[in-house]
Amino acid sequence: MWGRTDLLDESDEMVKHRTHEEKNKLTNSEGITFDENREGAVLITSIEVNEEGEKKIGKKKGKYITLTDLTVSPDSEDSFKPIEKIFIEKLKEMHHDLNLTKDSKILIIGLGNATITPDAIGPKAIEYLQSSSLTESAERVKVVMYAPGVTGQTGFETSDFVEAISNAYKPDLIIVLDALAARNSERLCKTIQLTNTGIHPGSGVGNQRKEISEEVYGVPVTAIGIPMVVDGPVLYADAMEQVIHYIGSKVEEKGRPSSALAVTPMVSSKKANIDNSVLQPIFGEWVTWPTEEKRKLFEEVFVGKNPSLFVTPKETDAWVEHYAYILSNGIESWITTR
Repeated sequence: MWGRTDLLDESDEMVKHRTHEEKNKLTNSEGITFDENREGAVLITSIEVNEEGEKKIGKKKGKYITLTDLTVSPDSEDSFKPIEKIFIEKLKEMHHDLNLTKDSKILIIGLGNATITPDAIGPKAIEYLQSSSLTESAERVKVVMYAPGVTGQTGFETSDFVEAISNAYKPDLIIVLDALAARNSERLCKTIQLTNTGIHPGSGVGNQRKEISEEVYGVPVTAIGIPMVVDGPVLYADAMEQVIHYIGSKVEEKGRPSSALAVTPMVSSKKANIDNSVLQPIFGEWVTWPTEEKRKLFEEVFVGKNPSLFVTPKETDAWVEHYAYILSNGIESWITTR
């Protein structure tokens, strides 16, 4: 499918660009609890789906939390501090009802291919964790960490590795770390998703592997991921949206007296509301369609063109280092203080 995503709040069911009315409708929907708030630059979206909601939207029952900070930069370590702080808080919130103690056993799995940079967050985070204070007490190990690689490297399903370790270790909780796919290029490398519903490794890029979840192992599973790639054609749609918005801003600005005083080119803000009716003479009726309808049009136009093309930022290695550290540091902090 074009525009694949691992983020629940980017799925068609959650309506990517929600209006105020649609947010209220979703909030009051039976079977789905939706909450969205902001702490500084970090947007926090919490969604809970029960049995009724699972049937309604086709997403697994459970809790989903996404943290998005569009201000983070691979060039500034300090820019990650706000999202790291909230990540630790949400780790505590996600596991509060499990009543874990210092004697509870935790299995941490880093999914992904360490030799492919955008897929290396899981293995890299395990590398950091293995050099942390969690491994200092060798006599009474309460935390086991492992990066099993991918099926193409080992010839075995990742889920089979996890099952074997789980059966031998008998953990009270399994935490799975992985790179994800996004549907919105703006959120690429700027979002952390936590969910207690488990994970299908590689599902965001069309690789359907065996599920890692509580239903499979009988042990609570928390999946934590960072979107590191975006479906190639999504960039076409995003670029077209930006062009349309820019032209609309220019058309509206042209009629304002203030435009005559401008000494620098006007920079369009995507947050500004543009009257799409001014664009109809240029682009036609379709420009007034909702964003999701436009995306469906792009899907029809680009279907079959580079269907396996996924894009990642050129600074991917820096992003991976930052997030691997955030995940390992956050998990270590939570485990040692729980």
